[in-house]
Parts: sequence; C-alpha cells; structure tokens
Amino acid sequence: MMTHRWRWIPNALTFLRILMIAPFAVALMAKEYRLALVIFFVASATDAIDGFLARHFDWRTRLGAIADPLADKALLITAYLMLTVTGVLPPWLFWLVLGRDIVIVCGGLAFHYGIGRFELQPSIPGKLNTLIQIVVALAIIVLLAGLPMQPWVIDAGIILVAVSALVSGGHYIAVWSLKAWRVNRQ
Repeated sequence: MMTHRWRWIPNALTFLRILMIAPFAVALMAKEYRLALVIFFVASATDAIDGFLARHFDWRTRLGAIADPLADKALLITAYLMLTVTGVLPPWLFWLVLGRDIVIVCGGLAFHYGIGRFELQPSIPGKLNTLIQIVVALAIIVLLAGLPMQPWVIDAGIILVAVSALVSGGHYIAVWSLKAWRVNRQ
C-alpha cells in the first residue's frame, strides 16, 4: 500500500523525457552530437525506468498510456527532423517517417469517430519500424559524434527506414481497412 503514493513517478519520468526533446534538438542543430547522444541515452533510460515501474508496481495510468508513446515518438521525429534540417538525411525520408505516423493517427481517428472504438495496438511491423528508426538514428548520431561506426550506416539506414516505414504503414492501413470493412458489413 505504501508504494501507491509513488505512482506518479512513471508519468514524471515521461514528462522529463518530453522536456529533453528541446535540448536534444538544439544539440543536433548545433552539431553537438556527443551531447545529443548523452541526452538520447538519458531519455532512453527514463523510458526504460518508467516502463519498468509502471508494469512492476502496476502504476499504469491512462495519462501514461497516452503520454509515454507520444514522448517516444516526439523524440524520434525530432531526431529525424534535425538530421534532415542539418542536411544529414534527405527531406523525403523525414516526410515519409512523419507521413506514416500522420496516416496512422488520422486513420485511427477516422475509424474511432466513423466506425467504432479504436484501440491502437502496435503491430509487429510497427514495432520493427520503431526499432529500425531508433537504431538508424542512433547509429548516425554515433557516426557524426566521431565514435566508431561505419560510414555506410547513413545510406543503409535511409533504405531500411524507408522500407520499414512503407511496409508497416501499409500493414496498418490494410489491417484497419479490413476491420472497417468487416464492421460495415455487419
């Protein structure tokens, strides 16, 4: 019962991660890649800790269920935006990454308000896409920070992120279109 009074900690860590987005963006824009890596790792640690606490102590909240994935997505989108603005990544890749997320959100809202309750559950292709985006962004920042990394990670990363964004976005569209079609047939 004593642990109940600490159930605010996971949400506080999520909001701390949200606050780290601006310094992370500034570090990337200023080409302070080692500082950006430190901020990224601290943000990742807060994500791991808040997830562990929420699951282990059952400190899950509706706010946390919404804010946590949004914080993660905002940090990742910021990485791709800043790497695009600084000329490291091509603009079309940023628009593809962002466009995939916008299509999923708009599709979810259309389903929710037009057909029925929409519970977004990450799919395997969606989880794989997120993992690929994280690994590629991290590898590129490691390279730019002058740490040991192969230069080909940029070109290979662009291809991997583009393919995974198209596949996972297409998967979400197909799955939810099929659900909408089934509901409308009833």
